[in-house]
Amino acid sequence: MNFNEEFIEKLKKAKSLLFFTGAGISAESGIPTFRGDEGLWKKFKPEELANFNAFIRNPDMVWEWYQYRRKIINEAEPNAAHITIKELEKFFEVNVVTQNVDNLHGRAGSKNIYELHGNIERNFCIDCKTFYNKDFIFENEVPKCEKCGGLIRPDVVWFGENLPQDVFQQAEEKAQKADICFIVGTSAVVYPAAYIPITAKEYGAYLVEINIQPTEITKSVDLSILGKSGKVLPEILDVIKGK
Repeated sequence: MNFNEEFIEKLKKAKSLLFFTGAGISAESGIPTFRGDEGLWKKFKPEELANFNAFIRNPDMVWEWYQYRRKIINEAEPNAAHITIKELEKFFEVNVVTQNVDNLHGRAGSKNIYELHGNIERNFCIDCKTFYNKDFIFENEVPKCEKCGGLIRPDVVWFGENLPQDVFQQAEEKAQKADICFIVGTSAVVYPAAYIPITAKEYGAYLVEINIQPTEITKSVDLSILGKSGKVLPEILDVIKGK
């Protein structure tokens, strides 16, 4: 792939890279997206599965759904895009701000990850806030807290809930310092998460979109690269290595 000279020059001068990632990068690992034609929301109503009131009304159904999602995620592996982002740490300061909850960036070994929508491998009690990691075991019934008996829920941001403010603030700080912001596998239309690339742009970052098709953010970026991130990012790494 031939990258334009402006982008190559920006890469040569860059010290800090920010990756703002969404469902598209995980789709390349076989995890279905919510919004695509084959998206999971085509089969289930999100309001029945991903909000707190729905959980209180029918925790069994919600947990069945999340166990189904966890099975898919556990069987998936980080792909070439996740791995390349990790490899880029050898050349730059790299920060990953992700809307995904699948922990594939973590499993790929990235060091600086800001999970705006939580992590499906974590869980917590809704009453006493005790955390339970991905290895906690329960059989069919909705899990209950060992300390207080409260319901345990996945540590993900549901509809109607705020993003974790400390994580979002840290992500914004990293966006302000980025020389290049890569928008990977997301149309960047879900707010407030989508403020991250906007902040990066306002503070002078060069915006690069990597998506399989044009999106609503395409008109706002400096460079749009159409293609799978698992193919495009390794080629960018090759440029950095001088290949």
